Amino acid sequence: MGRRLLVTGGAGFIGSAFVRNHLRDYPDDTIVVLDKLTYAGNLANLAPVAENPRYRFVRGDIADAALVRELVRPGDVIVNFAAETHVDRSILDPGSFIETDVKGTYVLLEAARQAGAALFCQISTDEVYGDVPEGAARETDPLAPRSPYAASKASAELLVRAYHITYGLPTVITRASNNFGPYQFPEKFLPVVIASALDDRPIPLYGDGRQRRDWLYVDDHCAALELVLERGEPGTAYNIGGGNERENRALAEQVLDLLGKPRSLIQSVPDRPGHDRRYAVDSSRIHALGWRPAHAFDAALAATVRWYVEHQAWWRPLLQRQQAYFRQNYENRERLLRR
Repeated sequence: MGRRLLVTGGAGFIGSAFVRNHLRDYPDDTIVVLDKLTYAGNLANLAPVAENPRYRFVRGDIADAALVRELVRPGDVIVNFAAETHVDRSILDPGSFIETDVKGTYVLLEAARQAGAALFCQISTDEVYGDVPEGAARETDPLAPRSPYAASKASAELLVRAYHITYGLPTVITRASNNFGPYQFPEKFLPVVIASALDDRPIPLYGDGRQRRDWLYVDDHCAALELVLERGEPGTAYNIGGGNERENRALAEQVLDLLGKPRSLIQSVPDRPGHDRRYAVDSSRIHALGWRPAHAFDAALAATVRWYVEHQAWWRPLLQRQQAYFRQNYENRERLLRR
């Protein structure tokens, strides 16, 4: 008999990839997706599985305790992708991040405890470690978040840890590096670069653009999550890094070269407050479970760029609805932060 999964935030970028892949690879399992469908949630991301009888969608908020209690059943596997995730937005509006990322996680944990869930998997981020000037962060290193977003995710992790220690709830935490791939909302770095380049618009790059990030293809991330769900040790965390560290400027230039666009489109904008220069994680623990990225970075990046070129009907309406935010974020940041 298969498992029943409650996947929160399943209409978002990474969550929808997980749902699509899991229904394909685990034919005995069923999935209930709970998603609030905020600006970054999109049912079109789940269109490929919409008619699958093993899939059910529920629109709702993870902070809605009554709804969550209704959905969580004994023996469920809960995979919590639901979160406000964009660092820039967290700087302008930290309250919404506390509400969803912290309170929402508490509501889910409490329902999981009361129902007797089989496993609670918290999807976190490498940003909880803060700036890593050299070397690579290990799961046992202190959490040192430097943005409201990273702080909200670190706070959620501490709740997850407490529920495991205090109540014995089986939990695992994953901390992935920067994801990329199809269906990523066009506010994140790579979609912004691709969309701007396609329209010959300036590409905003914070400061000198020498910030370094480790890039992970979304399907590789999902494969790592499946391994953690099957073989992860309860009460522990797992770093999931792609091993593809790049400077932001160099990555933007690589995308421009793929599209045949001039590098002169890159335009420096004032850096954001508390901007971490480098993230890097030690992925030895997940490697020991048998996981390695299956997609070479350059090929996965080229495929991602092609996807955005070929699926403009998906992202252009989303981009159009975000124009006011982009103007505020990149053109009026200093004035907004003084309010």
